[in-house]
Amino acid sequence: MPVGTQATVKAVTPKILEELEAEIILSNTYHLYLRPGHELINEAGGLHKFMNWNKPILTDSGGFQVFSLADLRKISEEGVEFQSHLDGSYHFFTPEKVMEIENNLGADIIMAFDICSPYPCSYEDANRDLEITLKWAKRCKAAHQREDQALFGIIQGGMYEDLRLRSVEEMVAMDFPGYGIGGLSVGEPKHLMYEVLDVLNPVMPKHKPRYLMGVGSPDCLVEGVMRGVDMFDCVLPTRIARNGTAMTSQGRVVVRNAAYQRDFTPLDPKCDCYTCQNFTRAYLRHLIKAEEILSSILITIHNIRFLINLMKKIREAIWEDRLPEFRQSFFEEYGYKEHL
Repeated sequence: MPVGTQATVKAVTPKILEELEAEIILSNTYHLYLRPGHELINEAGGLHKFMNWNKPILTDSGGFQVFSLADLRKISEEGVEFQSHLDGSYHFFTPEKVMEIENNLGADIIMAFDICSPYPCSYEDANRDLEITLKWAKRCKAAHQREDQALFGIIQGGMYEDLRLRSVEEMVAMDFPGYGIGGLSVGEPKHLMYEVLDVLNPVMPKHKPRYLMGVGSPDCLVEGVMRGVDMFDCVLPTRIARNGTAMTSQGRVVVRNAAYQRDFTPLDPKCDCYTCQNFTRAYLRHLIKAEEILSSILITIHNIRFLINLMKKIREAIWEDRLPEFRQSFFEEYGYKEHL
């Protein structure tokens, strides 16, 4: 899912996203609550009309953003008091308030309010965070007002196997239509993330979608699917595009580097995106050095298309029962020796 934090995926229009075959995008509850406000978006007819996106939208709960404020927040069982990063004003999120905001935003999939434990985190702290997350999940389900929105619960528990298993057991008992896997990609080594996914894969419901939150590098997409994950989101492809870095079938290409000054080949000869079909690495490097906005647009187009194509290939490999072989060939070509 391309990330549209402020009700826009940076550097591309909704029409471009449709042409790239993006099926669903993510927007951010915390940011849209602060600006322009959920009431205004509701008045505009909801997020779909407000941003002119007619396909599905997922909104997160704002839990991760509040978690990342660190010194600007206070957590209690009732909710979280935090200061706006925009103007320092004080706000209080409860599960009921978050449901009100997400109901007003009108996304197709909404996330329950949770506490994202940091890494590293003591067992006691992770256990406390999980206890509150489970109580908040029940309150979110009780407060959720719209049947046309799917409310997902979020699995937490840090890096601790018994806490993760307890989280799955109690969340599944609440019977959400899908489940987010939170508290990963928060600074831990990748092998730890994979170990947690290995614990979760056999015990999570097979007939409901699993969403690994905040993960979007190509290697993690492949390894995540190998461990039963269905959905991913991350700002990585659009963020690194704006810094002049492209994801390609041979690995990352830092286009601003001098090595590409006279490179008149496309970013990725295997890519069918508008950028690769029409422009060279030399031209893109020129745009970056000249500080032209078009560089961000073109590389963003490529990175999003690259990941969408990667997921297409993964789905084809699943249908044809050759996912392990696809994984092997992908990592050989991409240059990820640590995965082989």
